[in-house]
Amino acid sequence: MSELPSPTLSLKVERASVSSRDALRLMKCMCGEIDELYGNPPASTPFDLSGMDAPGAVFVVARASGRAVGCAALRPLEATTAEVKRMYVVPAARKQGLAREIMRSLEEIARECGFSAIWLETGQRQPGAIRLYESLGYKRIAAYGDYKDDPVSVCFGKSLI
Repeated sequence: MSELPSPTLSLKVERASVSSRDALRLMKCMCGEIDELYGNPPASTPFDLSGMDAPGAVFVVARASGRAVGCAALRPLEATTAEVKRMYVVPAARKQGLAREIMRSLEEIARECGFSAIWLETGQRQPGAIRLYESLGYKRIAAYGDYKDDPVSVCFGKSLI
């Protein structure tokens, strides 16, 4: 794999269609990585786009020197709460501040849309993600929605006001 250019020089987080080629490629990579990480059979993580194109949902792609290296979605969860979904940065582009920039962009979008809080879920076997969210001021919250009975889920929330 070729070395990535320094993302600090030309990082751009932009809105994109959840069905774009870059979005689908990144989410497929994410699902494969999750399957491997949690010992699931290949292609067993649901590749579910439901809610990603619902009214009020936003999908973003992060580009380093024009190359799509990360993505995430923001969708309404409750009247004042948005949920982050499909947060992913390709392994070769990690530890360069890309995930932090994606999250900052999502927080800004959430504020613009009138949300006062963001919730998200990650897994116990993703300590890098847990550290990232904690470093951004997210606090652990009780499991919600589909995650209530999932023993490996770790849920976070952050007030935007």
